[in-house]
Amino acid sequence: MSISKIGVVGAGQMGSGIGQVAATVGLDVVFYDNPQALERATSGIEKSLSKFVEKEKISDADKSDAISRISYSKNLDALKDVDLVVEAIVEDLNVKTELFEQLDRLVKPEAILVSNTSSISITKLAAATKRPDKVAGMHFMNPVPLMKLVEGIRGIQTSDETWGSVRALSEKMGKTFVESVKDSPGFIVNRILMPMINEAVFTLHEGIASVEDIDQSMKLGTNQPMGPLTLADFIGLDTCLAIMNVLHEGLGDSKYRPCPLLRTYVDAGWVGRKSGRGFYNYEG
Repeated sequence: MSISKIGVVGAGQMGSGIGQVAATVGLDVVFYDNPQALERATSGIEKSLSKFVEKEKISDADKSDAISRISYSKNLDALKDVDLVVEAIVEDLNVKTELFEQLDRLVKPEAILVSNTSSISITKLAAATKRPDKVAGMHFMNPVPLMKLVEGIRGIQTSDETWGSVRALSEKMGKTFVESVKDSPGFIVNRILMPMINEAVFTLHEGIASVEDIDQSMKLGTNQPMGPLTLADFIGLDTCLAIMNVLHEGLGDSKYRPCPLLRTYVDAGWVGRKSGRGFYNYEG
């Protein structure tokens, strides 16, 4: 299926990045979210594209062309004629399922529905629709304009045609596409990454080392660009906890048990950069 127009549900950091990259490579993009989120996305995309112009990655004309391809709506009906919808909302199965039910009733029959979920079963989301063969996962990495990977997730019902379209779209957007051919909790990246972050939190929880020394050890000892606790703050501790819960419940193995300290920080509202406080303090 040829894809020329996509819808993005959720104009937060992930959704706005996905839409920005899509528009930059010549796709028409329609964002759906609340007015405040759409306003932030409009400003954020303009600033991001301006940085690419400053770094001579794109021209002023490229920036203008990309912006002209993006539209914003607080009405879900604006997505009814898109070729593909990317869902980029909260990591909650019930909320995502309700959205997929709505989208299935709204968009044209041949349209593909994809989720940017980092851990939730694509098969479960597909089962909420009458087009399970046209549902797949496209897990983009954050920040989307800079990170080259898309993790494709194939549900048990996903057709070869849908899978081919998702791969082609990822490559058109300049991404390297890797296949999670088994719809298993956490897929590839978070099946490996989140237990590492969780173990770093346990290392702090048990008083083995400080936040700074844990991060420094992993940066200098394993050549990671940022330490696991810094990364957790960047991702959002609430998101990390949600993914660990999916792994723990879905795989039934105690090694995926979320660290109590992670739960405590989330309960306190200390969820990382977006709240001003996580394992580090970002409040001035």
